[in-house]
Amino acid sequence: MADREQQRLGLEQSQQLRLLPMQVQVGRLLEMNSPEIEEEVRRALDELPALEAANDSGEATTDDMPQESDFNESAEQIQLADYASEDDIPVFRSHNSYEPDSYFEPVAVNPENTLWETLLQQLGEQHLNDTDYKIAQYIIGCIDDNGYITRSTTQIADDLAISAGVDVTPEHVRELWQIIRGFDPAGVGAVDLRDCLLLQLKRKSGETAAVATEIITDYFDFFSKKHYSRIVTMMGITEDQLREALALIQQLNPKPGGQLNDSLIEERGRHIIPDFYVEAEGDTINMTLLNLIPELQIEASFAEDSPLVSENSKTERDTRTFVRRHREEARTFIRLLALRQETLFNVMSAIVKLQRDFFLTEDTGKIRPMILKDIAALTGYNLSVISRATAGKYVATPHGVYPLKMFFNERPNNEEEGSSHEIMAALRRLIDSEDKKHPLTDEALTDMLASEGYHLARRTVAKYRERLSIPVARLRKEL
Repeated sequence: MADREQQRLGLEQSQQLRLLPMQVQVGRLLEMNSPEIEEEVRRALDELPALEAANDSGEATTDDMPQESDFNESAEQIQLADYASEDDIPVFRSHNSYEPDSYFEPVAVNPENTLWETLLQQLGEQHLNDTDYKIAQYIIGCIDDNGYITRSTTQIADDLAISAGVDVTPEHVRELWQIIRGFDPAGVGAVDLRDCLLLQLKRKSGETAAVATEIITDYFDFFSKKHYSRIVTMMGITEDQLREALALIQQLNPKPGGQLNDSLIEERGRHIIPDFYVEAEGDTINMTLLNLIPELQIEASFAEDSPLVSENSKTERDTRTFVRRHREEARTFIRLLALRQETLFNVMSAIVKLQRDFFLTEDTGKIRPMILKDIAALTGYNLSVISRATAGKYVATPHGVYPLKMFFNERPNNEEEGSSHEIMAALRRLIDSEDKKHPLTDEALTDMLASEGYHLARRTVAKYRERLSIPVARLRKEL
């Protein structure tokens, strides 16, 4: 009993990873892309009193200072001086056309409306009472960005009764919905793809449109699976008639609402700002870190501690503490920013070194297998640091802009020397050159790739085909 109750002592060894506060801050800055780091620098300049941009000192030489004689011209004369000659001056700025009192500046407007605004404009042209207009407006609000209705007439009637206190039947909602389905763009207000295509075909006339309408109405499943021979047999038409009908259907828009821009803000959000620029000159590759942030420095009044007037003065001691604290915060941010820039430059330099063949030719088929460990071997950085430094970053070249993540790819298997990009380039080449009447199956593609030296499993070939957004052979078949 005593032995069981005896306490035992032992040694145990364990490893724990602890990050220093500065490492955490560097990691956070590394994750930021160009717009985000610019915003971070602006925030730091606003919040850190000891930090300033090196070009914001406010000093100017005598030659740079504006003289009084420089301001003798009127605002209108300055504007007219921007034009090379009088012939280049637009009409609205000419004294001969407008008196000074009637002068105006044209206002730039966005000529493109959203889908919702476009439909509301057409709704305003309808002769509806206030209640019907309110119901139709709610129906338009149930149409998504692609132009499809997202709720049934019964659901819309229930929504109006509960939220707006409008008592309306589903049948009346359907009547107003049918009016909206006649608006532009053609196909708007459809419930699904089949309905969308039919709405557009109704606005077309002729024998070809009639054949296309019958195909979508009665043989949509066969059409979607490209069983063209069965459609020809069941409809009793010729292959030429089918080919003309298919050509007409392919001209239709499956997403009628997508042709309208939603907003300028959303359009700007799609823009990519590269972080690096790489250009090849002969056999030499030049790499530039696109740094749009200003050079930072310590503000002059925080540069050095002022001497204490009295050792016992609490105000003086508090002032010195304030200056030291904010000076250290500014210095820390400058060091962090410099470390971020250095890390990004070193990581990108390693990528350029490993992917030299790509940057010389910009042929994606020449992207060699590369993983994070390869960059770590060249830079000495931790894998997490490299992952943060490449996430959301882009490199610009004379022929395009590429995400850094594109250059990271493993070998399909241990025996295969080619990269996934090289194999996908070969796969696309084989599919592009295939006979569209008898497209290559995944099995056939696997055999053809093997004959070129790429020994892959069929499911691997299918995976690469899907990554290229290429459908299966049956759906690639053409007449």
